[in-house]
Amino acid sequence: MSCGLSRATRATINISNLKYNLSVAKQTIAGANSMAIIKANGYGHGMVPMAQALNEADAFGVACLDEAINLREAGIEQRIVLLEGFTTAEDLNFIRGYHLEPVIHGVHQLDILEADTGKPVNCWLKIDTGMHRLGFSVEDAPQVYQRMLDCKSVAKPFQMMTHLANADTREDNKTQQQCQQFQQLTDELNFNDEMSIANSAGILGWNQLCPGSHGHWLRPGIMLYGVSPFNDSIGKDHGLKPVMELSSELIAINQYKKGDAIGYGGTYLCEEDMPVGVVAIGYGDGYPRHIEKDTPVLINGKHVPVIGRVSMDMITVDLRQSSSAKIGDQVILWGEGLPVEMIADKAGTIGYELLCGITNRVSFIYQD
Repeated sequence: MSCGLSRATRATINISNLKYNLSVAKQTIAGANSMAIIKANGYGHGMVPMAQALNEADAFGVACLDEAINLREAGIEQRIVLLEGFTTAEDLNFIRGYHLEPVIHGVHQLDILEADTGKPVNCWLKIDTGMHRLGFSVEDAPQVYQRMLDCKSVAKPFQMMTHLANADTREDNKTQQQCQQFQQLTDELNFNDEMSIANSAGILGWNQLCPGSHGHWLRPGIMLYGVSPFNDSIGKDHGLKPVMELSSELIAINQYKKGDAIGYGGTYLCEEDMPVGVVAIGYGDGYPRHIEKDTPVLINGKHVPVIGRVSMDMITVDLRQSSSAKIGDQVILWGEGLPVEMIADKAGTIGYELLCGITNRVSFIYQD
C-alpha cells in the first residue's frame, strides 16, 4: 500500500467553494465570459476534477497541448485555450482534432499557419504590452494583425489578448499604462471582436482604478482556488473561500525536558519541560521546508507553532498551548482558519507555489 493511502495526509477539495469563487469573478463584469485557468494540474487541485466542477465556465485556459488533450479525453466540452500556443506544424493536427484554440505569440507560429492548408483554426492573438514574456510588440502588432487577417488557416474573427505584469501591486501604475496601450492599439486596428485582459489581480483590483481592464473575457486563476493574488491580503478579504484544506494527524506526543534539542540539527531547544507533537507531513508531501520560526498549524481550532526543521515526512509542533491534543487528532496545515497565504509568507514564497507543490503521495478528497 502506498504512503498516500495509508497516511492521514490529505488534501480535501471543497467543490462548493470553487464554484462560489467562479461566481465572484463572473459578477465583476456583467456579461463578460469567463476563461477559468486550470493549468498546472488545476493549480495543484487536480485539473480534470476542477474542469468537471467548473461547468459554468465558458472556456478553460491551459498551458500546453498535453493538458488540453487530457481534458478532452476526460469528456470536457468547453472551449480550451492553449496559453503557450504551439511550436510545430504537427501540433496543428492535434489542435484541429481536439478542437483547441492556440494563442499566437510568435512569428514562427504565423509562419506555420501560413504554410498550412488545413481547416481554419480559432486563434488568439497575443500582444505584449509590458509583460515581456510572450506576445508581439505593440509596434509589430499592425503587421501581424494583417497577416492574421490574410491567413487562410486562421478562423475569422479571431480574439486578441494581453497579460498584466504588475496588477498584483495596486499602487503601480503600469497596469493602467498596459490597459491604455492595449485599448489604443485595438482602436487603431479598428478591432471590435472579443478581447481578454484581466487575470485574477486584474479582476479583483482594477475594476474601478482602470475601467476597461477586463475585456470580453475574464481569466480568473488563483482566485478560483480562494487565494488572493495580492501580497497584502488573503482571499477572505475579497470575498473568496478556500478550496484546498491540507491536513494530516498527530502520530506521536512526547514529553521532553528543558534544553532538549528537537529534530535535525537541533535547531530548536525546549524552553522548558514540554510536550512535543509529531505530525505526519513534510516536504515530501509538499509542505515547505524553509519556514519561519513559529509558523502555525491548526489543532482543535488553535494555532500551534511548528518547531525544529521540517523533515521529509514529519514536522514537530509545540503542544504547550494545546494540552488536550491527543494522538490521531487532525492537524490542518492550511485551509479554513489558516489561509495558505499566511504559510506562504512564512516560507518566503507565494500561495501559488504551495498549492502547485503538493506531491502525488497526498490523497485527494473531493467534496461538495
